[in-house]
Amino acid sequence: MVDKDKPWTWVKYREGLCNNCYGPCCTMPVEIKVEDLLRLELISEDELSSPKKIAKKLIKSGVLRSYREGTGNFMLTQKPNDDCYFLDSKTRLCTVYEKRPGVCRQFPQIGPRPGFCPAIKK
Repeated sequence: MVDKDKPWTWVKYREGLCNNCYGPCCTMPVEIKVEDLLRLELISEDELSSPKKIAKKLIKSGVLRSYREGTGNFMLTQKPNDDCYFLDSKTRLCTVYEKRPGVCRQFPQIGPRPGFCPAIKK
């Protein structure tokens, strides 16, 4: 049985694996960069000079959970059921797919087990 928290149970990624998948990868914590915040239109270019202010504003609004100054990474908030902030609970589809963060664009090539996916069929 596939368990998103146990990468050794994941299946090798192949074309079409995401079709009809429940989206367990979208329940994993997501670290993003300031470039992702720009692409998501959550900040403007004028705000780039102050990541701490960006973090404070977006944490207050509920989009972010935290900011790591050492790495420059922001952590997206997760819903109480661990879904990504941008995952539609009913359709299980990303609401910002065209603007999604880089880490999401590169999954499963990067992640806990590159080339493998915690796919679970609906």
